[in-house]
Amino acid sequence: MTFLPLICLIHPIRPICLIPNPPLNPANPALAKAVGADNRDGVRALVVVDKVVDDLYGTALRSYFTAWQADATWLVMPGDEETKALEQVVEVTRAMTEMGILRRTERVVVVGGGVLMDVVGMAASLYRRGAPYVRVPTTLVGQVDAGVGVKTGVNHGTHKNRLGTYFAPEVTLIDPEFLRTVPHRHIANGLAEIIKMALIKDADLFHLLEETVAQISSDTLADCGADMREVVSRAIAGMLDELEPNLWESVLERSVDYGHTFSPSLELRADPPLLHGEAVAVDMAVCVALATGRQYLSPADAGRALALIAAAGLPLTHPVFTAELLQIGLADAVKHRDGLQRLPLTDGIGSCVFVNDVTPAELARALEFVHAYADRTDGSAP
Repeated sequence: MTFLPLICLIHPIRPICLIPNPPLNPANPALAKAVGADNRDGVRALVVVDKVVDDLYGTALRSYFTAWQADATWLVMPGDEETKALEQVVEVTRAMTEMGILRRTERVVVVGGGVLMDVVGMAASLYRRGAPYVRVPTTLVGQVDAGVGVKTGVNHGTHKNRLGTYFAPEVTLIDPEFLRTVPHRHIANGLAEIIKMALIKDADLFHLLEETVAQISSDTLADCGADMREVVSRAIAGMLDELEPNLWESVLERSVDYGHTFSPSLELRADPPLLHGEAVAVDMAVCVALATGRQYLSPADAGRALALIAAAGLPLTHPVFTAELLQIGLADAVKHRDGLQRLPLTDGIGSCVFVNDVTPAELARALEFVHAYADRTDGSAP
């Protein structure tokens, strides 16, 4: 197996480490060090594991903690969007209480995707007003997006992430080998967040994705050759660069909100449900059309952007995504962004501009633009 060389992308609060050896091999001390195990004096930790991950890696996880003489209390939980609710947060805090976790010297470790990291992070932030925790993301969206920032949260009513906090983990440990067991749809789900970073920040990443998207798979990401290593590293570094000066969102014009204006309304209304990245992809397609209508993006580059989204295996349209829903989503975003649209659009590939005057008629035209493209291409790359 091939692994990334050790790369620590230093965040002002904690490092994000792409670790060089199998994380569940007892010879690798990264996870043990993160929980304070020294192989001599026993330490305790609450380890919260996604049920699917536990089925795949549970035996190896338990063997790892045993090898390092770490006394782990195990909590296995579902990690799908439908269970991302306050009740799950309470369940984690209940496990912390039953374990009798010490406030500063014992840690919660979350092993799973973005949903579970958000739930456990919120629980850690609330328990005694803050308990240390460690993230081990096992999905692509978890490794390049959810595992990078400091936000936690759960859904409430028809609103995505309506309840939440800002709370940084002590460390995020990223190993691409986990991606080998991730289904293709969930790889595409993570690619949406990588494409987002390319469109609003990194034209070189966009070009690299155009050249390699057909080869991106769970195996090629896990093998982590030069191109895949660059794709993942650039996406993470770009996120950190954007989040670092504005961790608590005191500035509400955030380029990383690209693709996240209309998608929350779609994600929780689609039936059957959409994954987060799939909803983001449909949102990005509309934003590409809006940018083209305002001449921020040339028709040729708009075609390239839509083609890349489709080539990644992501949708460009969805029946629930009507002009009326776009207006609902934008109105909700205005509340979230303190009274202004603050809508990020691409200003050429790899750059971003914010607008505050998008009209309902403009939204309807943008939706027509995307549908026309999808009809011409059957939603696939030309």
